[in-house]
Amino acid sequence: MYTLFKILFTAIIVVVISEIAKRSTLIAGIVASIPLTSLLAFVWLYYDTQDIESIRELSRNILLMIPPSLTFFISLYFTIGWNVSFYLSLFTSIVLTAIVYWLYFYILSFLGIYLN
Repeated sequence: MYTLFKILFTAIIVVVISEIAKRSTLIAGIVASIPLTSLLAFVWLYYDTQDIESIRELSRNILLMIPPSLTFFISLYFTIGWNVSFYLSLFTSIVLTAIVYWLYFYILSFLGIYLN
């Protein structure tokens, strides 16, 4: 039951953001840029484990993943701007982001930074 509650609560937030976007993409962008997913993950993880060190590690890993994740938004913005179809733009952005993540992990490991 608890897992179902977490799923429903999280889904409601995503639906609310998409409904806000119908009225104002700026406000939806602001709300979506707030790290809601991370915030929910912190709350659920803390509630489930009471392990503050896990929260700290999750926070560190999220922080390290911000640079490559920006690839998705940058590539989506530009491909749509070049009049590429939405689904092809989305697919291209996902593939480019995956490649950048792979390169990023390689660079991090080369620098001696390993993620757990």
